[in-house]
Amino acid sequence: MTSLDDARALLAEFPVVDGHNDLPWALREQVSYDLDARDIADDQSAHLHTDIPRLRAGGVGAQFWSVYVRADAPDPVPATLEQIDCVRQLLDRHPRDLAPALTAADMEAARREGRIASLMGAEGGHSIANSLGTLRGLYDLGVRYLTLTHNFNVAWADSATDEPGVGGLSAFGREVVREMNRLGMLVDLSHVAATTMRDALDTSTAPVIFSHSSARAVCDHPRNIPDDVLERLPANGGVAMVTFVPKFVLQAAVDWTAAADENLRAHGFHHLDTSPEAMKLHRAFEESRPRPVATVATVADHLDHMREVAGIDHLGIGGDYDGTAFTPDGLNDVSGYPRLVAELLDRGWSRADLAKLTWQNAVRVLGAAEDVARDLRATRAPSNATIEALDG
Repeated sequence: MTSLDDARALLAEFPVVDGHNDLPWALREQVSYDLDARDIADDQSAHLHTDIPRLRAGGVGAQFWSVYVRADAPDPVPATLEQIDCVRQLLDRHPRDLAPALTAADMEAARREGRIASLMGAEGGHSIANSLGTLRGLYDLGVRYLTLTHNFNVAWADSATDEPGVGGLSAFGREVVREMNRLGMLVDLSHVAATTMRDALDTSTAPVIFSHSSARAVCDHPRNIPDDVLERLPANGGVAMVTFVPKFVLQAAVDWTAAADENLRAHGFHHLDTSPEAMKLHRAFEESRPRPVATVATVADHLDHMREVAGIDHLGIGGDYDGTAFTPDGLNDVSGYPRLVAELLDRGWSRADLAKLTWQNAVRVLGAAEDVARDLRATRAPSNATIEALDG
């Protein structure tokens, strides 16, 4: 058997739990939730990274679907509810393949049934609009993690890609973390500043996750995890789920992106401008200076480092499919996970280690959060604290 055959055999028993997929946002943006126009029962490779045939080919056994909305959305809460509704519609349309999951036990049941356990994560604290009641509402609707920020700060937490605001977590931010612990909602530290990561680890009594982040020591991008934070995961019990986004995993791509952004600014455009004029300038830049390409090996380099620093019990996978314009060569869509597992087999990773990476660690973390919540609910009432009262 080849390494790829061995990888597929392993994934048949211990499939991938992927921490982050933006399919609901892609469906919102592309077809306004017209699920007939993007029927994921069929090949959607012309439009999406994700569909059921490719999830099956990739050995995916559980998916955290991101119910992300833009941080500048005028009404982020109803927009988040629409994203949740999209996931529910997908589950209703595809019951033979997608299984609703709220707990670690649900994930294991789906694996036994040969279905893909479908969980939800809200990407960005703006989705709760500074309201712990809204946080509880999202939990009751099935959301099982909250990424504390997205690309911009919220009033109570600093983002990795914004200027420092409150220096990590504010008093209200720490109360958000405590209430998430009481609920059993995973604290997701992807996208947050390193100061926020450290404050959250100081505050949380349950394991945290990084739903889609890689190692900063391997690729120096603020979206990645510093080694001192990775070193704290064993004591916390949490899991860092490596992401595939080239500009987060390949230093040459980080440098290229910075140069491309500066080129736009030098010509009077915002670096996020996607107008025809800005994109024409961007394409001309790319023609003169080709974009660096990440590979399966690039991602494996991050996992090798993260295993060395945090240990095998604290690693997972979060590809960020349908949330990125570019993917590594060989990890072009959700069918690519066997290639990553094969690469790690070739590097000497054991079958036991890979079972932890793909399935066991993520399931354990959700179960541990449930255990913490069970104890906290016996002693702690729901918090009705407000940001005004705690942060002034």
